[in-house]
Amino acid sequence: MDRCGARPRSRNVPMAKQDGTRLSSGAMSSSAVVWDSALLAYNFGSDHPFNPVRLDLTVRLATALGVLQDVPLLVPDPVQAEELYRAHTAEYVEAVKQAPMAGWDVGYGLGTPDNPVFTDMHEASSLVVGSTLLGARCIAEGKARRAVNIAGGLHHAMRDRASGFCVYNDCVVAISWLLDHGFDRIAYIDTDVHHGDGVQAAFYGDPRVLTVSLHQHPFTLFPGTGYSGEIGEGEAEGRAVNIPLPPQTGDAGWLRAFHAVVPSVLAAFRPQLLVTQCGVDSHEEDPLADLSLTVDGHRAIYRTLRELADTHAEGRWLAVGGGGYQLIRVVPRSWTHLLATVLDRDVDPRTPLPRAWTEQVLAMAPGAEVPTSMTESSDGAEPVFSRWGDGSGDPVDSAVRDTRRAVFPMYGLDPDDPRD
Repeated sequence: MDRCGARPRSRNVPMAKQDGTRLSSGAMSSSAVVWDSALLAYNFGSDHPFNPVRLDLTVRLATALGVLQDVPLLVPDPVQAEELYRAHTAEYVEAVKQAPMAGWDVGYGLGTPDNPVFTDMHEASSLVVGSTLLGARCIAEGKARRAVNIAGGLHHAMRDRASGFCVYNDCVVAISWLLDHGFDRIAYIDTDVHHGDGVQAAFYGDPRVLTVSLHQHPFTLFPGTGYSGEIGEGEAEGRAVNIPLPPQTGDAGWLRAFHAVVPSVLAAFRPQLLVTQCGVDSHEEDPLADLSLTVDGHRAIYRTLRELADTHAEGRWLAVGGGGYQLIRVVPRSWTHLLATVLDRDVDPRTPLPRAWTEQVLAMAPGAEVPTSMTESSDGAEPVFSRWGDGSGDPVDSAVRDTRRAVFPMYGLDPDDPRD
């Protein structure tokens, strides 16, 4: 057994080797990376947007760049049904088990274009949950301050149905487990382009969990929820924080909105741990949505999340993947930056992409347009943004104002004072 009760790394997952990539000189913190090629079995088919090749190419790129050098990759096991019941009904879990035999019209959100049935659906979905739960256990047991599972982040799955490419909700299972194992203030931050509706729904009345989601405005995108007025209920009023952003919002606007709301709410909530869903379908090239972030914007988000975890949660940070459907140009680079950030091995954005990786991509997708470096800017600089309240008139200002007015008073903060 490896750390946190994980099985030894499987033989078909190569240990990363250094190949001259420019890495930062900072010391590596105690961080856990959960990965096994068996996670590629969560596969709706080659024509489905949620193609596991994005995970494979990410691990290959992180390996080629030396990000994973000497990092023990923790191999998860599928969770048992009892753990799934933290997020789902027994009836639904049984439906998932039976779906491959039942055919396409099985109900429960299964057998739809978004969630087509595939062989071993229950087993593959349970392994995704097990991988996020393994990262949570590492942190809870004090064996790592941070953990990352790029295969996780299935934030749309509901208690009794599949939704939005998500069969089981690994985020909800992990947070529920953490609440039973020493934590009573957990902040969940969702940076996917789609609202984190399944996680919000699970904890909408639980004051121990703060859910924060920045997403494209629900009037313009699935799942149609995540308005600023959705703030939680009962004792948990104020624990749901939603920032719906207008289409075409880019790096500067997104970061402006984030910094106008999230740090202040986190400081007031005082979380013991951050769980972050790091979907990259907010990128301007993503085919399923309409925000306009870049790989450099994603990198800035991850660095900010790391800083917030260090500032407000004693460094405890569980990061999972999520959406992202530009499989070659975006997901591998953005999530390689995520892995590097969690490991304190920040990759110089000017680093050229390894030739071997590029050749692998072209062998898989002849004629594909392959990026040349880990940045999309001329100099690799992080995006520049103005602070909310400085009079710039940024189009996201109204969304920020609505969110601040909905939740800030519940934390004793002035929604109209940019210093709060």
